[in-house]
Amino acid sequence: MSAPRMLTVILLLILGSPLASGESKFNSKELPVRLVDGKSCSGRVEVYLDNQWEAVCLDGWDLQHANVVCYELGCGWAKGVTRSMLSGTGSPVRIQCSGKEEELSQCRTYSSRNVAFEGYCSSFLEVAAAECSGPLRWPTLSLLSDHSVFSSGETVRFSCSAPPSLNHATDFYLFKRGVATPMASLRATQQTSAELVVTVMEAPREDSYSCVYSFWAGHSLLSPASNPVNLTVVELQTPGIWYNYLGGSIQLRLVRSNGTESRSMPALAPSVTFTFPSAQLSHQGYYYCLHRVQLGGRVFTSRKSQPLPIILTEPAPLLNAIAVSWLVSGIVFVVAALGIVVVMRRLCRKKETPNELERDSRTCEENTYVALPVK
Repeated sequence: MSAPRMLTVILLLILGSPLASGESKFNSKELPVRLVDGKSCSGRVEVYLDNQWEAVCLDGWDLQHANVVCYELGCGWAKGVTRSMLSGTGSPVRIQCSGKEEELSQCRTYSSRNVAFEGYCSSFLEVAAAECSGPLRWPTLSLLSDHSVFSSGETVRFSCSAPPSLNHATDFYLFKRGVATPMASLRATQQTSAELVVTVMEAPREDSYSCVYSFWAGHSLLSPASNPVNLTVVELQTPGIWYNYLGGSIQLRLVRSNGTESRSMPALAPSVTFTFPSAQLSHQGYYYCLHRVQLGGRVFTSRKSQPLPIILTEPAPLLNAIAVSWLVSGIVFVVAALGIVVVMRRLCRKKETPNELERDSRTCEENTYVALPVK
């Protein structure tokens, strides 16, 4: 082998020596990749090696590699692969990626070592460039109902819509403020919006919901959170003497066999007193109360209280009409009888009693009649 040829082989082996080291040359303290000479999410790809920025070889550069760069920079996904002219000095870096890496430093070498390496480039004038879609735009979240106030246990339907510029999303997720796991999710197929349904349980409270969507471009890209949607959840407790809830109104209902009657009063105090000035038999029945309040254009009603039976009875009269008539008749009869007796006795006395003259004459005669001569 001639001397010039031997020198070339030795130089190539020296340049390729980092391949055997198996160590990444990226500076982990700084962002190891950037796009230059273009818009914010497009341009020539450069990596930070040995405290300086180096271009990337065009050899083997495709959408898989560009997707990794776009994802790492938060620029969405790769729309296309371009080439750029090398400016300045330095040796371009040759990189191999599968497209599923989240950082360019995770890409592999031809020998499957976890490094980005300097190697031979077929062209030192044209280097790799990428055109990214740009950061994913946030979706729009809206309620599919006309109100934002719900009672505990109600089903709430949301609509999460990705930007129209996005052809389709992969998945949609609905999150509640303060909760890390999604409240609802839906896998989308070639669509840019989804209906997400949740059942609200906790009350009373106010909750804020937002949604995100994901897009698959070699790996899942997650959008920023949507606009928040606030919900109010109410639950009216069953009214009772312990219950303290101001506002709304208290309603008293009477249930009986011939229908239901109700009365309502504003709940201006913790308790309301219903009075009947004069209790009548018509007030008899089972009574229960409930609490009603209007919020957000809706009327919410509490559960009914325990029924309270009210039984009214009229005092029974001492004597009925027949007894009274018999009593009156008896009294009249007794009075009449007594009157007759008195009159008869008086008449009898007049017939049996003599006058004074008759009494004296009879006495004399009787005296003469009974006198005996003295011997």
